[in-house]
Amino acid sequence: METSTRDRIVVAAARLLQRQGYVGTGIKQIAQEAQATLGSVYHFFPGGKEAVAVAAIKRGSEEFAALLREALDSEDDPADAVTACAGRLADELRESGWTDGCPVTAAALETLGTDSEIQRACAEALRDWERLVRDKLLRCGLSSQSAAELAATVICALEGAEVTAQVNRSEEPLRVTGRQLARLIRSYDS
Repeated sequence: METSTRDRIVVAAARLLQRQGYVGTGIKQIAQEAQATLGSVYHFFPGGKEAVAVAAIKRGSEEFAALLREALDSEDDPADAVTACAGRLADELRESGWTDGCPVTAAALETLGTDSEIQRACAEALRDWERLVRDKLLRCGLSSQSAAELAATVICALEGAEVTAQVNRSEEPLRVTGRQLARLIRSYDS
């Protein structure tokens, strides 16, 4: 199946943002990586680099949500599901040579303190991921408040562990975090 020019642009931008951040990625580089003309980029994204970045963040968010959903659905027990998710993140990060971490982290950190479309797309991504974890916990019988608080903790911990794993070029931060989150989740069953 042939990929549209717009899709190639978004995929290329997502990959570059993930690896280089927003500031380190240029619109010309996105066009070159997508094998598209600069005119095509502006045709599909009249808002320029920020508009491409927002589309790329949304795509990255959807891809991560799919990974998260699959990991959460792979186990009936929510503690085992979160451990599986951390393991999957560790495996994928290692396989990427420690470059393909969270699809929103770099852009989120580079736009802190702004009220930009990028910051809003990053915040929406994090909320969506929390919602997936919360829904899993609710289905497993946790109260609404406990599920919401644990979901926020899970996403925050996995995000931090992923950055730490990248910096240290080690799976261990994610694996340890997965095990500790599982212990925390199991403590709610008592």
